[in-house]
Amino acid sequence: MYALELHRLRSAELRRTAQEDRLAREAVRSRRAARRAEPVGDGAPAAESHTGRPRRQRLPRTA
Repeated sequence: MYALELHRLRSAELRRTAQEDRLAREAVRSRRAARRAEPVGDGAPAAESHTGRPRRQRLPRTA
């Protein structure tokens, strides 16, 4: 009987944690969507992330 109670408590805890994680992901998604919907002005950090300059070329690692 003790093991069954532990199982139920752990299961309820896992459900709460999963729900909190889902809410956190939803909040992040909505913030990203709101950020994308805002008009981007000159010099804004969002505009600087895609500058068009070539990425640094990486050389293959030697053995």
